Parts: sequence; structure tokens; C-alpha cells
Amino acid sequence: MPPEADAGGARGAGFVHLGDEERFRGWRISLVEAAFRAPDGSEFHRDVVRHPGAVAVVPVTDGGVALLVRQYRGPIDRFLLEIPAGTRDVEGEAPELTAGRELEEEVGVRAARIEHLATIYNSPGFCDEETLLYLGTGLSAATPSRHGEEEQHIEVVEVSFDDVDAMVASGRITDAQTVLGLLLARRRLRPDD
Repeated sequence: MPPEADAGGARGAGFVHLGDEERFRGWRISLVEAAFRAPDGSEFHRDVVRHPGAVAVVPVTDGGVALLVRQYRGPIDRFLLEIPAGTRDVEGEAPELTAGRELEEEVGVRAARIEHLATIYNSPGFCDEETLLYLGTGLSAATPSRHGEEEQHIEVVEVSFDDVDAMVASGRITDAQTVLGLLLARRRLRPDD
């Protein structure tokens, strides 16, 4: 396989991003019409959502249980069971600090250790959002500080790693970063499983 076909982060090998024309700017995202040149010289355009990036963290108790949040998600008009996550909306803040802040705000816990698991692109067909996935351990109680209407109605749910496969298969857990985060955290914590 040629190096440019490697999915490990290689740039576009002959594709050139020519620029963006902003069509909409919201409080968190913007929508642009992005122009590109293909290797054959032809130009094309794509609608792209620009996002500042996010963090998501799998908090695990000393007893080996993951703490998830059940939260309403307006774009799909339903509740999802998710690992705590948040936008990287504080300029210059290290992503590990953002992950720790999100844990405290949403779940009401602090993590003594925050360990990087993976970096993913959530929906690269139309959005540049990059999410850093973390494992949080050594948890201690903190005071939650939930923001926004959805977060005011968060419910913290304990999930055993033994139940994750069945919960994904049954549709109880459908959020992609949650599925991946739980599987990676389980592998890190229980490498013999």
C-alpha cells in the first residue's frame, strides 16, 4: 500500500485545499463552502462544518465501573447514554484539563489520572471535529457545575465493562465515541479480556 493510502494521518497526496468561504457562524461551529483541487487538476467544492474540537473521557471507579451520562440530544431528539464529553472551547487550555473539567462539571468527579486513549474524527465526510478520548481513574467526589438546559437533566449511570458488548448490540449505547472509548478503556484496564 502506498504511504498516501495509509489512514494513519497522511495528508491528501495530490489534493489541495484552496480555501473556505464561510456561509454560517454559530456559537460553536461554522459552515463553510470549501474549495479543493484534485490530483488531476479539477476543482471541486464541499460543504464542511468547522468545529473547535472536543474531548471525551471514560471515568472508571476504583471498583472498575464506568460512569456514563444519560443526556438529551436535540439534533436527534432523544436521550443517549454517553461518556462525558465537551467542546474544546477555552483558548489555549490543554485537552487533559478540558477532560478533567468536563468530568467535574457533568459527573461530579475529579480524576487523579487522565490518560490519552485515542484521537478520532467523528464524521470526517462533512466535519473536521477531532475528539481526543481519555481514560480517567483515581476518581474522587467533586461538585458538578452543569451548563445549559440539556446538562441540567443529566443522569449519571454506572455501567459494568462486562455489559458493554450487550448494550451496544441491543442499541442501548449508540454514540460512536462512547462505544470506542469504552472498548479502548476496557482493553487498557483488562488487557487479558
